[in-house]
Amino acid sequence: MRERIHFFHTNDLHSHFGFWPRMQSFIKAQRKVYATRNEPSFLFDIGDHMDRSNIYTEATLGRGNVEILNAAQYDVVTIGNNEGITLSYEELRTLYAEAEFEVVVANLQALDGENPQWLKPYTILTTKFGTKIAVIGATAQFDAFYRALNWEVSEPRAKLIELAISLRDQVDIILCLSHLGITEDELLAKECAAIDVIFGSHTHHILPEGKLVNDVLLTGGGKFGQFIGHLTIEFDHDSKCIVDKLDTLYENALLPEVDGETAWLNTLHEHAKTLLEQPYFTTTKTYFKEWFHRSQLSNLFAHALLDYTQADCAMFNAGIFVEDMNKGDISAYDIHKILPHPINTCVLHLTGSELKEVFLQTKNEEWPLLEIKGLGFRGVIFGKLLTYSFKMNDKRELIVNGQVADPEKIYKLATLDLFTFGYFFPNFKYAKKEYFLPLFLRDIFRESCKMKFK
Repeated sequence: MRERIHFFHTNDLHSHFGFWPRMQSFIKAQRKVYATRNEPSFLFDIGDHMDRSNIYTEATLGRGNVEILNAAQYDVVTIGNNEGITLSYEELRTLYAEAEFEVVVANLQALDGENPQWLKPYTILTTKFGTKIAVIGATAQFDAFYRALNWEVSEPRAKLIELAISLRDQVDIILCLSHLGITEDELLAKECAAIDVIFGSHTHHILPEGKLVNDVLLTGGGKFGQFIGHLTIEFDHDSKCIVDKLDTLYENALLPEVDGETAWLNTLHEHAKTLLEQPYFTTTKTYFKEWFHRSQLSNLFAHALLDYTQADCAMFNAGIFVEDMNKGDISAYDIHKILPHPINTCVLHLTGSELKEVFLQTKNEEWPLLEIKGLGFRGVIFGKLLTYSFKMNDKRELIVNGQVADPEKIYKLATLDLFTFGYFFPNFKYAKKEYFLPLFLRDIFRESCKMKFK
């Protein structure tokens, strides 16, 4: 007997709900058809379903995403970095308390206290014909962030290999939900042929028909709800082997629109706005943003950053301000529109000579117009790099807080965590640093403004 099993999968939605109703309508209809054929089907999400740049996710702290996944009848999910490191310890610990699906993350555990009940290294699904399917999962290893939030995240590949080998004789099929990225997926496949399929995410790669590496099928469905993935496995019960596995992507923009899409999205937005509309403070004038030089808004933010971190100086890009701060009552909803990014503050310890090199790099003329995506940035363009409390004088000496900098002295630079990943400033990856979690930039800005305008 040969059994055909279907697995629908989504990844890296980042709370882009625009196509969600038609996606789930399509999946539901397909699963209904397969049920009439006695062909089992399952539904997986591979992490970063939520993103706090979305106002509904922000207002519900991800609980709304869980409700949406419940309503769509997901079977198993893993977490991405947006679930893992953009919530406080308590917020993540309770995030899936009402989940009606399994959550598998093999490389995460609480540093202090017991793990939440939802946190499992794997689960086993069984079809009506008795086929046992192990689903394992892991998330990207952002050590410094997780540790600051009271979680320990271990090296994922070793954990997954150990788990797959231990489960191989107990089940018929092993599937991996990997929020690790395409490079890690390829390495995992080369090192562990015990895994049958690796569902990929995190790097937003697109594999229209999957990719075979060491006879392990890799998938990739892009980002932001671009695609639905559909894996079909044909399992032979006589030989106890998979005889065929095929992955297909459906482009959601091409699916037929369903009734009520716009109304559903508006309902999410209005609910979020209601939750966040309580005024925090009142301003007597509008604070305008500027993307190519300092502004009233950037000056306010720099003061907040320096006061919060007690650093010697600060640096950030002007593009972080998406909207002006208008005159009048300012609520959490307004602050979120100004600073929607899931970005934290970081303080780097740099010598005077290293800080001078940083200042020179900020003059890169190509950066202000960059339209970057990722690294937590959710703005339009990068904008000019702004520096506060450090500058160069006519003698090309670095001045920090009015004094010529000592090349050997250590200074504290308050900046954004996105700069510590090495894309703009490679040396930042190796500098001593302190991450200020779980507060986002908007939280620091809001609390400073509450004090200023009270």
